Amino acid sequence: MYFKPLLLPLLAQVALTFIVMHTMYIKRIAEMKAKKIRPQSLDTRASAGPILTSSATASDNFSNLFESPVLFYTAMLLTMNLMIIDSAIVILAWSYVALRYIHSFIHISYNRVLHRFSVFMLSSVVLFALWVRLAWLILQA
Repeated sequence: MYFKPLLLPLLAQVALTFIVMHTMYIKRIAEMKAKKIRPQSLDTRASAGPILTSSATASDNFSNLFESPVLFYTAMLLTMNLMIIDSAIVILAWSYVALRYIHSFIHISYNRVLHRFSVFMLSSVVLFALWVRLAWLILQA
C-alpha cells in the first residue's frame, strides 16, 4: 500500500485515543462504585470534577487527545491526499506518536507535571517541524 508508512502512525494515534478512553472508563466506573456515586449525579463535567478525583487524569488526558493531535491528523490526511511520500514526514509522524504515548503514560500513571510538560513541548516541536516540512514540500511542488 502506497500510504502505509503514513497510515500506520495515524492508526497508532487513533489506537492511543481508544486505549486512553478504555482506561478512563475503567477508572471512572471503579471510582464511582467505590464512592457509591449515582451516575445521574454527574450529569455535567462540572459536577464530576470535584467528585471524581482519582480518575481525573485519565479524563484530562482523553480530552488532550482531541487538542493538538487534531493538527497531526490533519497533516497526515493532507499528506496522503496530496500523495506526498517523504521519509522526514514519516519519521516526524512516528516521533510525534511515540511522544504522545509517553505523554499519556506519564499523565495517567505518576503524573509528574514537569516530565509531562517536557514531553508535551517536545511533541509540539515535532508537530511544528512536521507542518514546516509539509508546507515546504507543498510550496515546492
